[in-house]
Amino acid sequence: MADHFQLRLVDSRMLVPTVRHLVFERADGQPLAFVPGQFLQVHFHYDDGTATKRSYSVATVGDGSSPVQRIEIAVSYVEGGAATKLLGELENGGVIDASGPYGRFCLQDADSHPRYLLLATGTGVTPYRAMLPQIEKLLAKGGREVVLLYGARTEAELLYGEEFEAFAQQHPGFIFHGCLSRQPRATPRSTDRSGHVQNVLAELGPSAERDIAYLCGNPNMVDAAFTVLKEFGLPVPQIRREKYISSR
Repeated sequence: MADHFQLRLVDSRMLVPTVRHLVFERADGQPLAFVPGQFLQVHFHYDDGTATKRSYSVATVGDGSSPVQRIEIAVSYVEGGAATKLLGELENGGVIDASGPYGRFCLQDADSHPRYLLLATGTGVTPYRAMLPQIEKLLAKGGREVVLLYGARTEAELLYGEEFEAFAQQHPGFIFHGCLSRQPRATPRSTDRSGHVQNVLAELGPSAERDIAYLCGNPNMVDAAFTVLKEFGLPVPQIRREKYISSR
């Protein structure tokens, strides 16, 4: 049974003009126990009083296993969106209702394949940020490789891009490909790729023997990448999916 609680905003910053990173603490002072990859639901009401909710992956980088005091999420602004009004205008000290954690979009201890393919667009990259401590432990065991393909239109829209690049520099088994569909960087990196994530995916030569794949973000990307992976022979149990749908 998921827990219901209130969250109090303690910090925030704009990642890009349309995405806000918010840092909360539980109003009751309790830590949040979650598995990286899980999400929370924010509960609120439309102007007419109708109850609604929105889901946000926990982006907090903890130690990968212990509860955390600070609960971080990334919120994309949707023009005229009710959640955008709530979370976009929330000031420090403001309180919202939430529940969770939910979801099974998590790294599985039983997986033994040598390579993980992590694909994301937009705020779909947030669960992978939370997974970084787990990925570090995974790589430390040896015999594993993790490749993150992150799709954005421009360099500025690669949310947490500097964090992933720094992690890649510190961990040779982690490869970060920024897949830019509109405009290349002013100073391109050797790991950059041009085009959409699902099109770059084929370059990696996915195989059922080698790969476990995680797909998170825009439903069109998730569906297209799922098709590509199946064409390469990956069975459905080796493809984990989480679709991010923008709601008003």
